[in-house]
Amino acid sequence: MRRKGQREDTATLITMETKPENNYGSITMNAPVRPWDRNVFSDGSTRVDFVLVWEEPLSSHVEESAGVNPVHRKQREKFLKKLRSSGLLLEQKEVLQMRRRICFVLLSAPWSVLCYYAEEISLRAPLQVATAPVINWSERILSRLSLPSPLSQNVPNPPSDYYTCQFRTNKLQRFLGSDNRETFFKTTQRHKVLYEILARTPYGSFKQGEVGIDRLLNEQVFTAAYPLHEGGFQPPTPPVPPESLALRQILYVYWAQWSCFRRYQPLDHIREYFGEKIALYFAWLGFYTGWLLPASVVGTMVFLVGFCLMTTDVPAMEVCDIRNSFVMCPLCNICSNWNYSSICVIYKAGILFDNGGTVFLSVFMSLWAITFLEYWKRTCATLSHRWDCSEFQDVEERPRPEFTAMAPMTMRNPVTGSEEPYFPANTRFNRTLTGCLIIIIMVAVMLMFLICIILYRTILRIIIYRSGNSFVSFSAERISSISGSVLNLLVILMLARVHTSLAHILTRWEMHRTQTKYEDMFILKVFIFQFVNFYSSPVYIAFFKGSFIGFPGNYNTLFGVRNEDCGAGGCLIELAQELLVIMMGKQMINNMQEFIIPKVKSWWQKRKISPRLTEVKVDKGEEAQKEVKRDKEEEVSPWEADYQLLVCEGLFSEYLEMVIQFGFVTIFVAACPLAPLFALVNNWIEIRLDAHKFVTENRRPVAERAQDIGIWFPIMQFITHIAVLSNAFLIAFTSSFLPRLYYRYTRDSTLRGFTNFTLATSPRIYNEQQQNTSCRYLGFRDKDGEYLPEYFHLLAIRLAFVIVFEHVVFIIGRLIDLFVPDIPEEVEMKMKREHYLAKEALAENQSLGKTLFPGEENVLPSNLRQRGFRPPPPPPPQSDSPPPILKVIPEELDTPGSC
Repeated sequence: MRRKGQREDTATLITMETKPENNYGSITMNAPVRPWDRNVFSDGSTRVDFVLVWEEPLSSHVEESAGVNPVHRKQREKFLKKLRSSGLLLEQKEVLQMRRRICFVLLSAPWSVLCYYAEEISLRAPLQVATAPVINWSERILSRLSLPSPLSQNVPNPPSDYYTCQFRTNKLQRFLGSDNRETFFKTTQRHKVLYEILARTPYGSFKQGEVGIDRLLNEQVFTAAYPLHEGGFQPPTPPVPPESLALRQILYVYWAQWSCFRRYQPLDHIREYFGEKIALYFAWLGFYTGWLLPASVVGTMVFLVGFCLMTTDVPAMEVCDIRNSFVMCPLCNICSNWNYSSICVIYKAGILFDNGGTVFLSVFMSLWAITFLEYWKRTCATLSHRWDCSEFQDVEERPRPEFTAMAPMTMRNPVTGSEEPYFPANTRFNRTLTGCLIIIIMVAVMLMFLICIILYRTILRIIIYRSGNSFVSFSAERISSISGSVLNLLVILMLARVHTSLAHILTRWEMHRTQTKYEDMFILKVFIFQFVNFYSSPVYIAFFKGSFIGFPGNYNTLFGVRNEDCGAGGCLIELAQELLVIMMGKQMINNMQEFIIPKVKSWWQKRKISPRLTEVKVDKGEEAQKEVKRDKEEEVSPWEADYQLLVCEGLFSEYLEMVIQFGFVTIFVAACPLAPLFALVNNWIEIRLDAHKFVTENRRPVAERAQDIGIWFPIMQFITHIAVLSNAFLIAFTSSFLPRLYYRYTRDSTLRGFTNFTLATSPRIYNEQQQNTSCRYLGFRDKDGEYLPEYFHLLAIRLAFVIVFEHVVFIIGRLIDLFVPDIPEEVEMKMKREHYLAKEALAENQSLGKTLFPGEENVLPSNLRQRGFRPPPPPPPQSDSPPPILKVIPEELDTPGSC
């Protein structure tokens, strides 16, 4: 097989058309001259792929500086030695400050290392340029109508699309752009290779989990590890052609600036710079924002219909014209009777949120949510195929470094045959059950806070009534309700931080093996906490408040306090007020935090690093240090500039914020038709805030591949199902739609007398206690406090409405699911074609065995131990770096002289 593999490889992968306009990564024929790349070693040619940083206290020339942890120093030396032995090129630089020394280690992967690990982690390489255009769904609709798209923009240097397959060294010459080793691998692919090496390189004993850069960062052995940004984000001061801008500058000019809010996002450029995972987040956020546009239009129209009905609604006119005809019973034990006509303004305001259009809006938003998720699946499938992630799977995902360190035992992997850290499944199951009990306890704690807020509103209302101020007493209900909503928002934001920290502790304690499983369980816990935290108060107002108050003379109490009743305007307007306070307040606070806090952190980071005295270059094998004095005006090196930036904290908080907003938009839209509009405006701001943060304020994250948005999609599916039931119960039991409909068809089609129909008279026993003075209250009861037949008629109608509503919506949603394929037909054909061609191309690879470059010997150095996978290619003749180590045998790690 080896002799056969050394013959000339004439197999054709895909018929390629190598034209000058075909480019891959940074390969561009006849491209404009770009600024000089400063991300290089001192020789001016070796590219910097990754940077490691640590800090030490600065003292006079003492070999063991006071304050330097000797264990950390030893671990760093071992780790850097292992990196050198794995074939990486290292160069160390130091920056001296007033009280400390900042040490930078620049890492670069030579060609042989890149080729070996590209096969190892299944990187994909280009075969042929694909010419399929990318058109947004809105742009496609406008093009069919022969209308120009006002959202499109011409972004320079668009990355090309390619047919790709997994990289194989013995097929190197078949790949597009293989003639240029410097630019064949994309920058993000080089970052993936470096991070893979850093994550699996040991610095001690495997049994103690002393493996990888992640644990070294957690233990503060290194203070930072990051890839470099590609130059600054500001465009050059003398104007240059757009094609001459670097990729980061293009993202800043055409994406991160506020003036781009009405333009399509350059998703291919985002993917090219940040990777597929971050690009998919912004693709989903932009898709969700675009779909909010029709929802906000319909919601605004329903709200405007309410404006028209305010002046023509018959029950509203009755309430305003009855004057002193209806004397209402007191709303609390110390309150006095009040006239129903005093709520004229509030009653009319309630029509804005409670009218016939609400039913249409609820049905529309339920179907909107289902259709949105279905079409996102299609868009996600298209993007994942275009970005070579449609078949992405972590076939052999590494254990988390923390799991490796804390696992109590090892076990032989039946697939690979190697010893791996192991945690007993029964123990994990018991810990998971314990975590579930803790979650239940925390949910109970949140409900206790809700009860406290309910009591706060009731007690505050009593205090205001006793104040004796007639003006304040008149607004007691509104003051207590609004202040309670603001207090609830503050409690929610406080508990959110507690819940996130607790979820981290519980998920870490459960000892999940892989990072994917860890993230999924962590997200699920936080979502359960936040779901109860954010939605408990609106659910209480929508479905429970005012339902268990009793009737005059027989009121129900909680801890000796009369149960809270709905305000004079009804529960629906209170629910709308609660939603506006929580949703808009949360959005405003989050946006302020995202705008102000990063700037404060960045200022503090830069303040800590400056002033800088000197930069020191440490050459390998030299004891002497060469100091280079720098003027204050001299430009800072790229690794120093990026070290001043903030650590990228991932996408968890971004997704959580948007998913919680998605719940407000769908679950309670019947009570607040303007929720989609507020969400649309917020998301326009959110996209630019996040874009500005990633491009200008954060360190560049390691590019990650992703096939979809992960567990967030099933969470949104769950929210969609909850939204259908919630809207059905809101219309049936909270809104006045069904009582009005019942009265219209059984009593009077003009709704005259509807106000009197909804009011009951106080029982005789209560009247005797009040000196034979009767009063009215909302309900369907007779003079003895018993339910009238109309109550049971309405109850049957309400339950029937809920059943019919949810069945109709779910059936239509199921039909949409059946008729809208998850993957577009043209994408499915491309996937099948590419899969077939790649399969045919790689079939010969698998039969050829392990071959290296043509003309090079297939010889492994004696210091390499092979374990079940392909050996690395030797370095090119001009490189002095040794080939990389494949894997380290745990039992021989601490043996002197072993690799």
